[in-house]
Amino acid sequence: MLEEIERYEQCLTDVKHASANTVSSYVRDVRQFASYLSETAGMPLEDVQREQVCEYLQWMQEQGKSPSTVSRAMASLKNFYTFLLAENEVEANPAVDITTEKVVKKLPQVLTNAEVELLLSQPQCVDMKGYRDKAMLELLYATGIRVSEMIALNFDDVSLAGEFIRCCGKGKERIIPLYPAAVRALADYMQDIRPNMIADPEEEALFVNMSGERMSRQGFWKIVKHYQQTARIEKDITPHTLRHSFATHLLENGADLQSIQEMLGHSDISSTQIYTQLVKQHLKSVYNKYHPRA
Repeated sequence: MLEEIERYEQCLTDVKHASANTVSSYVRDVRQFASYLSETAGMPLEDVQREQVCEYLQWMQEQGKSPSTVSRAMASLKNFYTFLLAENEVEANPAVDITTEKVVKKLPQVLTNAEVELLLSQPQCVDMKGYRDKAMLELLYATGIRVSEMIALNFDDVSLAGEFIRCCGKGKERIIPLYPAAVRALADYMQDIRPNMIADPEEEALFVNMSGERMSRQGFWKIVKHYQQTARIEKDITPHTLRHSFATHLLENGADLQSIQEMLGHSDISSTQIYTQLVKQHLKSVYNKYHPRA
């Protein structure tokens, strides 16, 4: 069945245009299920019935897996067997009607305007690393793009004259404008710093590490955590926090959901609507704090 898993992985990447993280999570969940079947029942994936999926769900819960982990695993199996069904490898999807414990979806954490300003002010433009880090943080907050999209940007994807970037995510291209401070930070980095950082004159990557090669997700994650510490911001900031903050602050200042959806690259408006809950939560907090009769 390893061949089927590999074809499934290829389908997620080439046909569904799923992100690298999504592909990794789905395939890992299927492999873990296959390992469980091999150890407990000696059964191949194509022979699985509803009974085995329910037993696996119960086993995960007994192992202390969180509701969100169990829910994701079931979603992965449903997706995998949908693929096998389409490929005529199975006659039915054994996971299709299985429900898991309802997962309470937490609202994403966002930074206040003051916290964003504090974070963006941390990189000191006194060396190459400082200029690069400043440009990355400004770009992320200016555009709200995913970290995977940012590190995938090439030099030619930025138009300093037009004040926008061209971003390709999940198989779709979108144009996102830049505010003046982000343009300045990018100009300083692209014109004066990057030429001295790249290891190869033919390097296409916009952002590179100190070895002159394309920046990695892990490398940028460490950069964000470092500046969270130097800014002494108590919230647990991840690279995605700036994306959430971007969307929430736009909505707070009057931007419409459709425009935010387009800039974020959401295929479904329901993914964008979560930010309305954050804004309502913020307004309620302000009301309770400042209304004389609250």
